[in-house]
Amino acid sequence: MKEQIGVERLTGLIAFARAGSLGSFTAAARSLSISPSAVSKSVQRLEQRLGVSLFTRTTRALTLTSEGRELHHRAIKLLQDAEEIEQVATAVRAEPSGTLRIAASLPIGIHLIAPSLPAFRAAHPKVTIDLRLDDHFVDIVEQGIDIAVRIGDLADSRLLSRRMMPLRLCAYASPAYLTARGTPSHPDELQGHETVNLRYKSSGQTFRWPFRIGDRQIEILPASAVVVDASEAVIAALVAGGGIGICASFMAAPYVVRGELLPVLAEYGVERHAITALSPENRRMNPAVRAFFDHLQAVSRRIAR
Repeated sequence: MKEQIGVERLTGLIAFARAGSLGSFTAAARSLSISPSAVSKSVQRLEQRLGVSLFTRTTRALTLTSEGRELHHRAIKLLQDAEEIEQVATAVRAEPSGTLRIAASLPIGIHLIAPSLPAFRAAHPKVTIDLRLDDHFVDIVEQGIDIAVRIGDLADSRLLSRRMMPLRLCAYASPAYLTARGTPSHPDELQGHETVNLRYKSSGQTFRWPFRIGDRQIEILPASAVVVDASEAVIAALVAGGGIGICASFMAAPYVVRGELLPVLAEYGVERHAITALSPENRRMNPAVRAFFDHLQAVSRRIAR
């Protein structure tokens, strides 16, 4: 009987830790692969045992009470310790297996990670993938993410970091457009061309096009007739013959391979930041994490050629 009570308390603490980090029972349930009602009931039983309210519940939000905030960081540590035990046990088995939770921004997820998953699964059929795409910053330690792929060289003492490839920005256009309108040989010649540009959703600012000329970098703001607020839409317009536009080389790569896009002014392209893969320190021994790091690095090398 004593052991059963202990298991129930541990279950409640894990449910509480994940719900507190993700802000909802539904998100916590998805993360733990159980039902939202199971998470809710576990938290309610925990509250009854402790004699405190851990959450303030409304129809729209789930927020930690002052008592809940006090206990949440301790529950997070418990969850991390439990996951580390699981990672060590997994490492003993050597063969990559289990669920690999991966977080990335939408462009990286769509253009870099998702197309590479069938090959990874063919090599490691015992690994299942849970890919989560969100352009907002997520705390991968608190949310139980195994690997996050982000833009930038990011330092965090809690995380392992591996640089995948530089983020190269280059201009592209469709072969049909270039046949009809000619290919510019210098950034100054863009004034005579149709251009497609990106507007940032976060700031409303239009993207300034960077070019490296000799040892200096310049920026141009073209008078674009087409401005969109998603990088995928830039590529779609370029493939359809809409003009010249700038995007990341990893996004354009498959279209170049299929002959739908051609690099323009490639010798003036620039590298900004890097694409970096991150993982919590306690995932160091997980064979699936190590295998995916190696897989993603191989994919990055092929694209960067």
